[in-house]
Amino acid sequence: MNEQTVIDIGTQAAIMSMKVAAPALLTIMVTGFIVSLFQAATQVNEQTLSFIPKIIAMSVALFITGPWILQTMLKFTTDIFAYIPKITE
Repeated sequence: MNEQTVIDIGTQAAIMSMKVAAPALLTIMVTGFIVSLFQAATQVNEQTLSFIPKIIAMSVALFITGPWILQTMLKFTTDIFAYIPKITE
């Protein structure tokens, strides 16, 4: 195993973590922006008002994208385990 192999596996792992986290983070970001616009328009400055919509939106996003996330992680894990014999050569 050489340095390039370690770098490739680390790069794949970083990209995988970004792919898996993207649906939840993007949903929270968009929901937070919408709630902030609502708060600015109505001048309601309650801190707890943004918390509940973000939790609900994240739960819905993870419920919808959960099978895709699971499939992506399973494929990555299977590929890593299949790659182990090649690393030890």
